[in-house]
Amino acid sequence: MSAHQIIHKLNIKAAAQEVFNGVSSPEGLDRWWTKGCTGRPEIGSLYELDFGSVQWQAQVSHVVEPVEFELTMTRCDQEWLDSLVSFEIIDHGDSCTLKFSHSGWPQANDHFITSNYCWAMYLRILKRYLEFGEEVPYEKRLKV
Repeated sequence: MSAHQIIHKLNIKAAAQEVFNGVSSPEGLDRWWTKGCTGRPEIGSLYELDFGSVQWQAQVSHVVEPVEFELTMTRCDQEWLDSLVSFEIIDHGDSCTLKFSHSGWPQANDHFITSNYCWAMYLRILKRYLEFGEEVPYEKRLKV
């Protein structure tokens, strides 16, 4: 069985610490991905991920502040179970390159394809938030 991976790469005009906070802190994640989130960016910390009608959980499996952060999905849809949501931040001084991956997909099915699209949309919202302070209400995030 081969695993499949979603990969995105984007440049963000923000400091590395700001990008790290945006992808690792509950407050940051709530600005672009989750409706509500709890957890700490420390190895082993559990993140409760509120997506409105769905409650998921992930565990921090890797962190090197302010350049790397990874969650292992532990309570979620079957396709996401044990998958890794990873962020690598490359600091360029006044901007960063964010390398995102969601690895460990058992197959490239319709859920994989939809999730790939959704990740691109969410990462665009993260970029707009960090660069311009734009905030999109949770219910409208996939419609902007």
